[in-house]
Amino acid sequence: MSNTETHPTETVCGADADGPPPPGIEVLTPRDVPLGGPRAMRVRRTLPQRARTLIGAWCFADHYGPDDVTESGGMRVPPHPHTGLQTVSWLFSGEIEHRDSLGSHACVRPGELNLMTGGHGISHSEVSTRGTRILHGAQLWVALPGEHRDTARDFQHHVPAPVALDGGQARVFLGTLAGDTSPVRTFTPLLGAEITLEPGARVTLDVDPGFEHGVLVDTGDVLLADTPLKPAELGYAPPGRTALTLANRASGPARLLLLGGPPFEEEIVMWWNFIGRSHDEIVQAREDWMKGSRFGEVQGYDGAPLPAPELPNAPLKPRGRVR
Repeated sequence: MSNTETHPTETVCGADADGPPPPGIEVLTPRDVPLGGPRAMRVRRTLPQRARTLIGAWCFADHYGPDDVTESGGMRVPPHPHTGLQTVSWLFSGEIEHRDSLGSHACVRPGELNLMTGGHGISHSEVSTRGTRILHGAQLWVALPGEHRDTARDFQHHVPAPVALDGGQARVFLGTLAGDTSPVRTFTPLLGAEITLEPGARVTLDVDPGFEHGVLVDTGDVLLADTPLKPAELGYAPPGRTALTLANRASGPARLLLLGGPPFEEEIVMWWNFIGRSHDEIVQAREDWMKGSRFGEVQGYDGAPLPAPELPNAPLKPRGRVR
């Protein structure tokens, strides 16, 4: 998916029931962003925003649907470039056809992870399939650490098995949770899991205290450490917790994505679909894309690649973790 701008935030404090109050939970509210085109599909973006650029190495979160594609037009994102990041595609319903300049041709399906490594440069297209009626899911990005930001392009696919929880279920697509570990390779320690909670359920999960965590709510009336989260909101928990308590107060099931990782201490420059460390790196990436070098070609897409927008007049400044 293609990146645009940042969003506002609000803060709500909460605490676990036992022991001293842990650091407060931030509630990050999304902003609606059109993907483009006359029948633009709209997405809800919670990362990045001015108050919080990263959660671990997670640097971008779009949440979309459920959309009836006969009304919204579905997803049709022409070939576009990426540098310095990995893309994580996760669906709740529908199907998206993925093609990239590595030669990968795959479908993104519910409960299946597609992870693409941009590194020095890759391009790809994303199109909802003809058989899709309802499109619903999340597109996430992970910033690559400086020593690996020019790594070779790559593509990985994984279907995590469901893990039973007392009052719910988890599908661990990155990292380790509830006794399950994903085999997918990443360049920093990460956690990524879909969690469903039964009506009235309250689940406590052991987590790494060195990680910061984000909970992106898809459906349900969810509490994160007794802090309420509405659908499309993202709750942020700073490092220091050995467990996270999630509760569903709704009469129906709840679904959420749990993201985490150790604080990403590097500053990054993030513009359009590129992540670098300086303004000049971004300028070079844009120039390379516009002249047709570095990123390769996407075979099989019927249409022209997406042109890069104009750079802003002011130099792009690095941004890092909010402390």
